Amino acid sequence: MAEHRTAPADTRDSDNWIRLRTLVFLRWWAIMGQISALIVAQRLYNLELEVGLCYLAIGAAVITNLIAGFVFPENKRLTESATRLVVLFDMLQLALMLYLTGGLHNPFSILIVGPVTVSASALSSRSTVFLGVMAILIVTVLIPFHLPLRTAEGFLLRVPQIFLFGNWVAIVIAVIFLGVYSRWIVSEMRAMDEALQATQMALAREQKLTDLGGVVAAAAHELGTPLATIKLTSSELAEELADNDDLREDALLIREQADRCRDILKSMGRAGKDDLHLRKAPLSAVVEEAADPHIDRGKLMHFEHGPAEDSTAFQPEIYRRPEVIHGLRNLVQNAVDFARANVWVESLWSDDEITVRIMDDGRGYPTHLLGRIGDPLMRRRGGGRDPRRPEYEGMGLGLFIAKTLLERSGADLSFANGTESFRNNLDRAQRTGAFVEVRWPRRVIAADTPESRAPLGENQPIKA
Repeated sequence: MAEHRTAPADTRDSDNWIRLRTLVFLRWWAIMGQISALIVAQRLYNLELEVGLCYLAIGAAVITNLIAGFVFPENKRLTESATRLVVLFDMLQLALMLYLTGGLHNPFSILIVGPVTVSASALSSRSTVFLGVMAILIVTVLIPFHLPLRTAEGFLLRVPQIFLFGNWVAIVIAVIFLGVYSRWIVSEMRAMDEALQATQMALAREQKLTDLGGVVAAAAHELGTPLATIKLTSSELAEELADNDDLREDALLIREQADRCRDILKSMGRAGKDDLHLRKAPLSAVVEEAADPHIDRGKLMHFEHGPAEDSTAFQPEIYRRPEVIHGLRNLVQNAVDFARANVWVESLWSDDEITVRIMDDGRGYPTHLLGRIGDPLMRRRGGGRDPRRPEYEGMGLGLFIAKTLLERSGADLSFANGTESFRNNLDRAQRTGAFVEVRWPRRVIAADTPESRAPLGENQPIKA
């Protein structure tokens, strides 16, 4: 049966997610700031301004806000094109205010950067570039075209040409730098959010499968005795009814169906072992269970289990946590995907630590990317797209999920290449590919505490 996966929503391409009310609220703050600046300029500094035209420009912003507030519902969300138009209107309204109050000689001209920053945080790259170009064009036009600032005594307020040019350069740099910086940071935050959503979905799916398997395992455990009784009784009846062929066949049919029920329960219970008696298992069993789905994928898998060097510690039993199983499974899948022919999975333990190592004989990680392993934005090992698997888009998300889940269980992960790690070890010379080491403090994952050795009791009934 094909497995259907639900991908997290791509917020970068999503539509209708910016509330009109938010932009209206921000515009009210801008309107109050502009009115305050006009009052201070007139009353405190006695500047001669085109007050009527200024208040007309402010009035246009007030009217659009009132229309938005009364015509549209409070929960109205804008498409990207509508949001771009709203931000463009704010930019043009600010440009008109600057034209009426001295152009770039007005220190408030730096505020033209604000709409570009908002665009970089909320809109697509194309919209951000468009608004950034518009901002640069506006400040360029405002250099020669603007109404001068004059005092009540008739003095003209101007800054020297070198400072005017410097102001223009500063605004252009701010538009470009803040636009790129904001876009970059927001893109990384969104990518991380999507990766975390995928991690939560993977963990929830693994937990659901574990819980479902636990129900099956518990059912098999509870039904084992009655099925055995039915089989034994039907066998005795078949022997006693040897002279009655019809009744004997019925008794044999009962025994056959009892065996069939046992086999069905056994088959269903293989995938899930969350019975009370199987909530913990030996380390080697959990590791092999995690790798089991990838054993028959055309690569030879080697398992090696044993105590660490110079250690005599016994093999620990660990808790079968879904995040541990799913995290190790992702790492094994990555090794099988890129191995040439062999994958090695080792588990080691000592009195203080438990270690799992996964290695392959593939090409390994690019050296310059080793420090970025686990980044959800990273691409596949060899760079670009694998022509043998065109549907495979990258290894970043899978390794990010594995790293996040295993670190959540208390593990530390390290990534390297076998050519560097086993250069002087002839026994491991074939392990030239990727090398992943997962290390837990034993007390974090092992079920060796006295509490874990207490009697488990009976399986609890399932409540709706």
